[in-house]
Amino acid sequence: MRNDYRTRILPNAAAIDAAQWNRLAAAAAGRERAQPFLRHEFFDALERSGCVGSHTGWQVQHLLVHDRAGPAAIVPLYRKSHSYGEYVFDWAWADAWQRSGRRYYPKWLVAVPFTPVPGVRIAARDATAQRAAIDALLALARGSALSSLHVLFPPAAEAALLREAGLLLRHGVQFHWRNDAYPDFDAFLATLAQPKRKKIRAERRRVTEAGVRIRRLHGTGIRESDWRFFVRCYEATYAAHLSTPYLNQEFFERIGETMPEHLLLVVAERDAKPIASALFVHDEERLYGRYWGAIADVPMLHFELCYYQAIEIAIALRLRIVEGGAQGEHKLARGFEAVPTTSAHWLAEPAFADAVERYLAHEDLRVGDYLDELRERSPYRAGASPEG
Repeated sequence: MRNDYRTRILPNAAAIDAAQWNRLAAAAAGRERAQPFLRHEFFDALERSGCVGSHTGWQVQHLLVHDRAGPAAIVPLYRKSHSYGEYVFDWAWADAWQRSGRRYYPKWLVAVPFTPVPGVRIAARDATAQRAAIDALLALARGSALSSLHVLFPPAAEAALLREAGLLLRHGVQFHWRNDAYPDFDAFLATLAQPKRKKIRAERRRVTEAGVRIRRLHGTGIRESDWRFFVRCYEATYAAHLSTPYLNQEFFERIGETMPEHLLLVVAERDAKPIASALFVHDEERLYGRYWGAIADVPMLHFELCYYQAIEIAIALRLRIVEGGAQGEHKLARGFEAVPTTSAHWLAEPAFADAVERYLAHEDLRVGDYLDELRERSPYRAGASPEG
């Protein structure tokens, strides 16, 4: 390995000092502070709360690269026994692999569990250490009996390095809102085509006329009772879809204790009683819309809490982007725009890798056409898009 680097597999985030982990994550992104979802506190909360671990199909195998000077790179790595909670869907690959008589699971996965937020995945102190970590990751994959390695939502520069190392790139679509230094929500509305402005005003008016009032709670202002209510709402969303939530109350309370500066809880009340809530994570640049739920049915309340409140908050905090996450073309009509995402994949079986590469070439064409179609449906007046 380059420059006498050595590697270790860590059974949990607690096996490395939090400050060392966060320094590497910040350095790799060229920032003073690590992105919230890349912070040691976030991974540690997932593990201590039992949301990830061998019993959930997420066996922690964080890859640490170090030299005489200490930790040089950290990679959030999992030995994964299914494909849930990833948001880059490879179920068809797994089915084809298994129909050929092979085992697709377990597989190697580099990701932030349950969180389709693009960001650093090979957190290294410099370019040399980053390449050493990629070498170590591939050596681990090739030396194992596992079917594949997947790196989800890396930034463009990191994806390019992974492609140079032999991984295949796959592209997808998310929806983000961009802040054009708007002084207030009305200034944002003024950039939209008239039918879109009218629709948004009507939707917000329906929520107000239903007697709903909104409270915003920042960080340390979120009380234990607020967390209990939020988790009740969060679980209700999964129950409505006949599904099981990935996260639990202990996880949310832990991040509330360890990284409160990144959290903002919005609570909707009617007749002085809470009926819905949405939790946002933010840093100095972006607001991430991630979790929401309601215990009462109020038309348009989802749009108000998850989109319009997010936009108002971003304007107030002078944040550049609201990441609305994957899926949901309905976000277009509310000022969000389609942006491409990337994941990187290595497959152990050469013939299968060739077939996947051909598939991805065709999929890229479809994704490109889809992005063009979505951009043609922009809600902004001609020349008024925040992208210019």
